[in-house]
Amino acid sequence: MDEVRNPYSPGAGRPPVALVGRDRQRRAWQVALQRIEGGRGAQPVVLYGLPGVGKTVLLGEFAKEARRRGWVVATVEAGVGKSLRELLGEALHGPLSDLARPSAGVRLLRALKTATSFKASYESSGSGTWSFGLDLSDVSGGGADTGVLETDLSKLLRDVAAAAAEEGGGLAVLVDEAQDLGRDELTALCSSVHVAGQEGWHLTTALAGLPSLPRELAEAKSYAERLFDYSRIEHLDPVLAEEALAAPAREESVAWEPQASALVLGEAAGYPYFIQQFGQDTWNHAAGPSIGLDDARVGVVAGRATLDSGFFRARWDRATRGEQQYLRAMAVDGDAGSPSGEVASRLGKRNSSLGPVRAKLIEKGLVYAPEHGVVAFTVPGMAAFIARQPEP
Repeated sequence: MDEVRNPYSPGAGRPPVALVGRDRQRRAWQVALQRIEGGRGAQPVVLYGLPGVGKTVLLGEFAKEARRRGWVVATVEAGVGKSLRELLGEALHGPLSDLARPSAGVRLLRALKTATSFKASYESSGSGTWSFGLDLSDVSGGGADTGVLETDLSKLLRDVAAAAAEEGGGLAVLVDEAQDLGRDELTALCSSVHVAGQEGWHLTTALAGLPSLPRELAEAKSYAERLFDYSRIEHLDPVLAEEALAAPAREESVAWEPQASALVLGEAAGYPYFIQQFGQDTWNHAAGPSIGLDDARVGVVAGRATLDSGFFRARWDRATRGEQQYLRAMAVDGDAGSPSGEVASRLGKRNSSLGPVRAKLIEKGLVYAPEHGVVAFTVPGMAAFIARQPEP
């Protein structure tokens, strides 16, 4: 069928045609924005789960809803070689520039002044000084350049949130891959969010990350378990997975035959990214006007080859030879998870001696610890991919 009309779109953070199974989180976000606008406050959000289940897509939907309501939105991705200072400062420049005008109110002018000082806290050369096209020399504010992250971040968020409230909205800070923030950054963020709730700032945050994120937040601040509204983003159940596969095709007046749908859904195992990948490859092979079992068989083979060469390969190649040996020992148990002691036994080593290897694999996002003494792959299908790799 026509590849241009193909309604499936695998990719990092790409919104699918049918975003199913996430209505509760989207509704909760809408309610939170309305409560903050009304001065009632709301808990910030933590989305956590395995890669590819749709956390980034949800953050994108959160950002769209906040912008639709006239909020200032700063969206950043941790772990890209920049500090939270730099990421947040640069993310706020565009929205603040859009608000800057000669008739700006006192709170907005103060926020602009504070943002320029925050910029100075990480731009040592001074070559990147912001002016926003306004003379801010006589404006009160600033002071977000002490060098103490917690102090500077709180000052920035407070002043920008106040300016956003003056404009009729609020400030939404969205952080993807939040598990890659440093401990001091998580601590500063938790502290700022805590004060925001106590003092009623028009501010909310949404953090998204791997299953380790709740633990890392709790280690950064003991009250983090009460500070955020935690939402685990899971694979889709069979009914929702079928809707995620069928709905995009229906939009193009194309139907999946039951056997074809069952084959693809069985291979995808409720994993949203895989549904999009197998759906895309099957559509491209099918002649139409419907999608049959033979089409699905070809699509699954093609989709698996695409995943092997990119999605899985990228993860496998990030591991050192020793780390790959550890992953091979885990793969014996499939995707369900492995007792770390059993993995050590298979490798003929003491469990304690493999601690650095486990820690490095967790840092790289290849495995996580769903419970004490257990390690599991962060993406489904990784065990089968490893089984297909030749021994060195």
